[in-house]
Amino acid sequence: MYCKIIFSLIVSILLSISQSVVAGVQIGGSRVVYDGNNQQASISVNNMDDKPYLIQSWVNKQMDFDDNDETFITTPPLFRLDPHAQNSVRIIYTGKPLPQDVESVYWLNIKTVPSTNHGTTNALLLSVKSRMKLFYRPAGIEGDVTTAYQKLQFRQRNNLLYAYNPTPFSVSLYDIKVDQRVLDKPPMVLPKHEVALHLAVLPGANIRWRAINDFGGIYPEQKKACDSTVGN
Repeated sequence: MYCKIIFSLIVSILLSISQSVVAGVQIGGSRVVYDGNNQQASISVNNMDDKPYLIQSWVNKQMDFDDNDETFITTPPLFRLDPHAQNSVRIIYTGKPLPQDVESVYWLNIKTVPSTNHGTTNALLLSVKSRMKLFYRPAGIEGDVTTAYQKLQFRQRNNLLYAYNPTPFSVSLYDIKVDQRVLDKPPMVLPKHEVALHLAVLPGANIRWRAINDFGGIYPEQKKACDSTVGN
């Protein structure tokens, strides 16, 4: 009985934490596309809570750690967001050289820290960091981003499956199925790059896949047979 009470208490705390995060700061998207024809891109930050939050933002080149890359800066990098207020994080390209014939991918980080009341002790503060893809799409890039995912090529090499992206756009796979198998954690396939999908496959295997569009939605499923063995 005692264990059940403790378990119920823990579940209640976790649920309240989850609800407070959802009800707190909402970010207006799951990715940002920076059009090279524009001087900046932006994403909204909306405080749905009754207390203020501190908002911090920055851009990384690497996904897994802060590398202090200065190709893009955010403004304001740090600001207070009052209750039920909205602001925007603007992303500005600093002009450091980037390829102009293919997309470049960076990572936008937005951290939210709730305020505390003066005199409060033993308070649990939960800071939440959201990380999303930032696509820099150069002005004049050729091709149609909405059909890029349809042009993925699937190849078998050394009995393993590879995906090649021949387009100048990044393709973020939502899911991929090989016959009756589903790939865990579908990758992003960068422009003109090939990635190993770590699945054993035979030539002619049935490949089905979906990808994520610029707005976080899902493109319709595509089907293709795996190409014959390419090299060794």
